[in-house]
Amino acid sequence: MTATDRSLELINTAAQAAADKLAHDVIAYDVSDVLSITDAFLLASAPNDRQVKSIVDEIEERLNKDLGAKPVRREGDREARWVLLDYVDIVVHVQHSEERVFYALERLWKDCPELELPADAQATRGKGEEHAKLQAAEDAAEFGGELR
Repeated sequence: MTATDRSLELINTAAQAAADKLAHDVIAYDVSDVLSITDAFLLASAPNDRQVKSIVDEIEERLNKDLGAKPVRREGDREARWVLLDYVDIVVHVQHSEERVFYALERLWKDCPELELPADAQATRGKGEEHAKLQAAEDAAEFGGELR
């Protein structure tokens, strides 16, 4: 079994919305062969809580406006460290970068086929690592090259 055309349409629209709000490392998996509850997962991350919320809001607005889709469930809003949007056909995970590294959902779903995403979403790959290196360099400079 593979993800339906509707699921792919939702995934691509959500991925583009995430990329438009500068999400990091946007990736999608076809999980339809291993899960009966959904067809696909979309993963995205951001370096701070405010950006996580912004990405989530943009995805929700774009899916509603463009495709008439509303999530049946939204979890994690209060903390904005890991927000889950459940659209039944797809599930969107937007995580703070630290949660993304800690929970490593890619490792859990690595055996599932990766879905092709719009070019803007593909261009987000590696942005999380890039940001972490830049932040480490800034922190080191702030402490005079000495990390405490």
